[in-house]
This record gives sequence, C-alpha cells and structure tokens, in this order.
Amino acid sequence: MNTKRAHVLLPEDLLREIDALVGPRGRSSFLVETARQEVRRQKLLRFLKSEERAWKSEDHPELAGGAASWVRQLRTESESHGASQHKPKKPARGQGSTRRNH
Repeated sequence: MNTKRAHVLLPEDLLREIDALVGPRGRSSFLVETARQEVRRQKLLRFLKSEERAWKSEDHPELAGGAASWVRQLRTESESHGASQHKPKKPARGQGSTRRNH
C-alpha cells in the first residue's frame, strides 16, 4: 500500500486517549483504520440519502420472470443433479451387508 505523510493536528486530550488505547507506536494504524471506517460510513449515508437505486434489474436478468420462478428453477436443477449423483447403489447378488463371524 502506498502511503503519504500528512501533517495532522490533534487536541492534546484526544491524543492522550488514543495513546492510552493503542500506545504512541499504534497511532498511525489506529487513525488509518478509524478514518477508513468513517469514510465507509459517510459514503453509505450519502448513498442512503441519494435517489440512486441499489438494485438494478439489468444486473439480474435471471430474475426477469420473478424471484419465485428463479428459486423453483434452482431447486429443480439441484434435485435432478443430486438425484443422479446420490442414487444409492444396490449390492450385487450375494454381496449383501450381512456379516459372518469367523
């Protein structure tokens, strides 16, 4: 990850609290992670306030016939695929699972 030095001024009381949590050697990583979380939060809030749609039909053509139809199709495919793979084999004549004590 490329980094760039930035000069940031922090109130003394806040710096003391950060140091108490992560120590002076942990400041940078703490501030980077905190800033990343806040950037994600701000982007989410901005999106939620916007008119932009989260779901676009063109991104999900498999649902054009409706979600129920799509789920039925998946189940049918799964059942037919599973039935052919997991079909129990019948033991050959005379090779049953009966045990004999020797």
